[in-house]
This record gives sequence, C-alpha cells and structure tokens, in this order.
Amino acid sequence: MLETSEISELPRGSVIGIMGGGQLGRMAAIAASRMGYSCNIFCPDPESPAAEVSKWHTCASFDDVAALEAFAKSVDVITCEIEHVPSDTLKCVAEFTPLHPGVRVFEICQDRVAEKSFLNQIGIATTNWLAITSPDQIQEAYENGWRAGILKTAFAGYDGKGQFRLDSKEHFEDAKNIWAQLFGATDSAGSAVFEEIVEFELEMSVVVARNAKGQIEAFDTVENIHKNHILAITHAPATISDASREAASTIASKIADELNIQGVLAIEMFLTRSGEILVNELAPRPHNSGHWTIDACNTDQFQQLIRAICGLPLTTPKRWADAEMINLIGDDIEQTPDYLEMPNAHLHLYGKREVREGRKMGHVTIVKPLT
Repeated sequence: MLETSEISELPRGSVIGIMGGGQLGRMAAIAASRMGYSCNIFCPDPESPAAEVSKWHTCASFDDVAALEAFAKSVDVITCEIEHVPSDTLKCVAEFTPLHPGVRVFEICQDRVAEKSFLNQIGIATTNWLAITSPDQIQEAYENGWRAGILKTAFAGYDGKGQFRLDSKEHFEDAKNIWAQLFGATDSAGSAVFEEIVEFELEMSVVVARNAKGQIEAFDTVENIHKNHILAITHAPATISDASREAASTIASKIADELNIQGVLAIEMFLTRSGEILVNELAPRPHNSGHWTIDACNTDQFQQLIRAICGLPLTTPKRWADAEMINLIGDDIEQTPDYLEMPNAHLHLYGKREVREGRKMGHVTIVKPLT
C-alpha cells in the first residue's frame, strides 16, 4: 500500500490550492466555497474557467519554481484537477504543503505502463497488454500472434489523442510511420502500451472517495457512451446485474485502498460479454462520468473531494434520481436554449469563451426522480 501523510481537519476559512484550471477545478472550487473554503488556482491560462469562480489565481507555468513555491506557501492543502501535472511540479509544491492524492499516486496514473503494472500486481484484471518502446516491438507483436490492438502513448493521452488502432497486417507493417506520428520520428524515444481489443458489453465507471482515516464511499456504477473517443453520455445507474454492480464497486474500493487515496478516484472499466470486469484507466481526481452526482445525489464527487483532502468525514452517497448526463461538446453549446426549457434538465456551462470542435463547453443532467 502506498504511503501518504494524514492531515488534521482544516478549519473553515482555509485555502485550497488547485493545480489546473479547467472545468473540474471550477466545480471543485464551487463546492469548496459552499463549505467555507477559498481556492487559489494554479494555471497558466489567464482565462481559466476555475479561476473565474475562485478568490485567487496564480497564472504561471508549471515549471516556474518561484511561482510554485509562492503558491504552495499561500495555501493549506493542494490537489489537482488534472493528472498530467509534471511530476517535478508536484514534488516542488509537496515540499511546502500537503498534496492529496500524493505524488506517487499521480506518477502511477500518469503512466499507462506503471498504471497497468500496478493494477495487475494487486490482482486487478485488465485487457492483455504489452509495454512498447520502439516500432520494432510492434512488428514483433504481430509475429507473436497479435492481430488487433490499440497503441496508446504511455503519457499525456486523453479523449482519443495519442492512439492508433492496429487491426490489419498493413497496420503492423506501417509501425514505423505510426510511431513517427506519435513521437516525432521513427527513431524517437517513446513509451507506449499496446492493448488487446476486447469485445465488451458496455463501458462503465465508478467514482470513489477515500479520506485519511480510510473511510471509503463509492457512487453508483454508471454506463458511459463515447463518440469519437470523447465521453458523450453517462447513464446513472448502469443497467447491469446486481452482481456486476457489487463487483465494480468492490474493485474500485480495493484500488482506492491500495493506492491509499486521500481524495477522489475514478475507475473506468469494461464489462465483457462473458461478464468479466476489466479495468481500463484510473483518474485520481473528479471525473466527467461523475458530473451527474451534482444534481441526482445527496452529495457529489466535488464535495467528497473537498471533504477528503480537508480531513473531513465523507458522506455516504445516496442517489435520489435516475440521471442522464450529456456533454455539450463544441457546437452542442447552441442547444442551450432547448435545455433551458426542460423542467428536469440541469444546465452547467464552464465559462469557456472559444468554441472548438471536441472542446467540452458544458454539460446537462436530465433527472428522473425515483418513485
């Protein structure tokens, strides 16, 4: 089990530092404000969505050591709304102020090779996979019987970026060109994973919170539907058997415990057609598939995050409505007037000024109260 330092309960009026300034930071800052805390957002974007609703904004690069030190000394605890903050940056701020989850947790979740190795070491099933460091190894995989898989960069990939599907002999023969597209040149150093393609019944996820005392609380398992590798719709709860629901929650809780998480962890999974659950990815932060909790639960993933990092007891989540969370991506933002006329639709816009293809501009949660 990984180690992390325990903090005492932070009194109201304390300052929370959030690394990253996107919509997850924005919603975390709103939750913090409701609980009597202020936030300082560390983000290089002067138009950060999170900074827009926070008391302070440290607008600086993640490699600005002086700014990082000043930021860390200005806050009482630090967390991240993205997992791809450089490790050296995290180590820098952690020298001065408690960081939750800890540096090692982020290092595992930033690196697909480290992440899958960790999961397999603690007995969690994943798809079959190979660690790849050169295009020659891709061709060797074909020679060793691999016929279909997805090549993913080990670092910084998200929403389908840094991925290639290889499912023909020609793809494997073109490995050097694919490698060059991922890493810049055929002889560039790089780290990737090659994952076997599995036939799954559905994609699902569980968001779980854990505090310093080891209290663990999981939200309902949800079903996720992706379009162009970006989460489009989340259904809460997932339409799965009680056995699968219990198994998914047990897996999520075990991972959170083994990582010794103090914060929130999202676990993305596949439910195969044979009923097996395979873990795909981890995110040591609030997650897009957990946004429904804001409008359909007695607590939400952002409140749980603030409770966990501030040393407070967690709330046991109870869903009071079925929910459908719909991401507003790019031009979907133009549908806002339609949702405003729906009495059971809860609209959340992220304050992003520029509309771009594939950019998450907001989300809407449509709720159906339980009877």
